[in-house]
Amino acid sequence: MLKRMRGKTSIYSFLLFVAGSLCHLSATAQFTKYSNEFLNIGAGARGMSMGGAQVASVSDGTAGYWNPAALANIRDNPQLNVMHAEYYAGVGKYDFANLVLPLKDNKRTIGLTLLRFAVDDIPNTIFLVQPDGTVNFDNITTFSSADYAFIFSLAQQGTLGRNTHFNFGGNAKIIYRKAGDFATAWGFGFDAAALLSGNRWKVGVVARDVTTTFNAWSFSLNEAIRQVFYETQNEIPGKSTELTAPQLMVGGSYSFRINKKLSLLAEADLDVTFDGRRNTVISTNPVSIDPRLGLELSFKDVFFVRGGVNNFQKALDDRDTLNQKKIWVYQPSVGAGFRVGDVQIDYAFTNLANQSYPLYTHVFSLRIDMRRKDEKKKR
Repeated sequence: MLKRMRGKTSIYSFLLFVAGSLCHLSATAQFTKYSNEFLNIGAGARGMSMGGAQVASVSDGTAGYWNPAALANIRDNPQLNVMHAEYYAGVGKYDFANLVLPLKDNKRTIGLTLLRFAVDDIPNTIFLVQPDGTVNFDNITTFSSADYAFIFSLAQQGTLGRNTHFNFGGNAKIIYRKAGDFATAWGFGFDAAALLSGNRWKVGVVARDVTTTFNAWSFSLNEAIRQVFYETQNEIPGKSTELTAPQLMVGGSYSFRINKKLSLLAEADLDVTFDGRRNTVISTNPVSIDPRLGLELSFKDVFFVRGGVNNFQKALDDRDTLNQKKIWVYQPSVGAGFRVGDVQIDYAFTNLANQSYPLYTHVFSLRIDMRRKDEKKKR
């Protein structure tokens, strides 16, 4: 009992220390709001169908994104996770790939994650209007804008009692962003995470960009482009730096056993940002808090049905002709998955906006447990 209380006290102390440090940091630094937003989309159809409520219950390689400390629970065999999604009728493409490698000591786990979000065939209209004022549509070219993130994760598992475990882990992130031949950016950042788990419950905390993440932008504009910027009275961009504010994610989950075949997993998370007032449930300056809720119904741990909500905001009521009344809106999601042997396929049907302005997309992900030859023989 004493060990269990110490374990809970340690994670609460860690949470308070991180929150205090982030509040102090946010008060002394200038951040770019919504910087590196492609890193907030999510990873894996399971997590996205549960509204992003994954900090505590994530159990596969997508933990490299949601909570790196949970990777320590993958101890026996390597695991591969891939995901693909398309947004805005295929205009934007989002891909995720992850490889989990348990170390031989059976206590530490390494995760390698690659994220990519890209928009192709963007019209470049800089030279649409010629010097004499005429419009020449043949001068329109296209370019691509792509954001990449490589994440190296390391997690370690510890035991506090017979049925209580305390994991901790972290991420080192390298970010590369490119907009055609005009601009590129490199960024670096770190995450810290912890996970406390018992028989049916789990509590997780993740401090993203705990040291702040910066993007250093550089621009390559030829003389012709600079001349157009000058004549149209647009500012010619120079080297710049973006600072991404720290973000604290806290969550708890509990698994209910309905009968021998059915079980229900419920999780509630709080997403705490420190980059200024946002349109969230709790909105202050500089701290804003946004809840996430997710459910997963499991049949024999083979077939899964999921649902979730997140992104609660206040928006104008369309039924109010005076545009004065505001109502709460949210972003819903549903999904399903099934497992066959060492392969699991998951699907999510998510809304990119909210229930009032539906903008749905389909997300598919694949998980493969790569068992070693000796493990397959035992089976």
